Amino acid sequence: MGYGLPAALGAQAAFPERQVIDVSGDGSFQMNSQELATLVQYRLPVKIVILNNNFLGMVRQWQQLFFDKRYSQTCMELPIDFTKLAEAYGATGLKATKPDEVEEVIKKAFATPGPVIMEFKISREENVMPMVPAGAGLNEMVLAS
Repeated sequence: MGYGLPAALGAQAAFPERQVIDVSGDGSFQMNSQELATLVQYRLPVKIVILNNNFLGMVRQWQQLFFDKRYSQTCMELPIDFTKLAEAYGATGLKATKPDEVEEVIKKAFATPGPVIMEFKISREENVMPMVPAGAGLNEMVLAS
């Protein structure tokens, strides 16, 4: 967690002629959100997609699937406004809260110069599949929840 934004920053600096996109969960993004300052300072046009479910999503998924939904320290109740955070750093922030807003946000983001945060509110218990449980082999991959 937290690797996406600094990795995207490095990739964009290494390949300035290419479009770099960081896809992160809200918890992961918060681990290195201060790197927005670097993106803005060096005018690196990384487009950031935040899938926001107000959870530490991958940890929550493990707790759901393997620990009978005994959620511990994964729920983030504080409603962070990532569009305002983007603007505080001098970047652009866009938000979609409904499926019919997604396409417009994406089009606007790619038409906007410089770094852009696209925040997409998603279901609180949306899972990422496939996944391999701890200690399991690839042949024991979980394909659906």
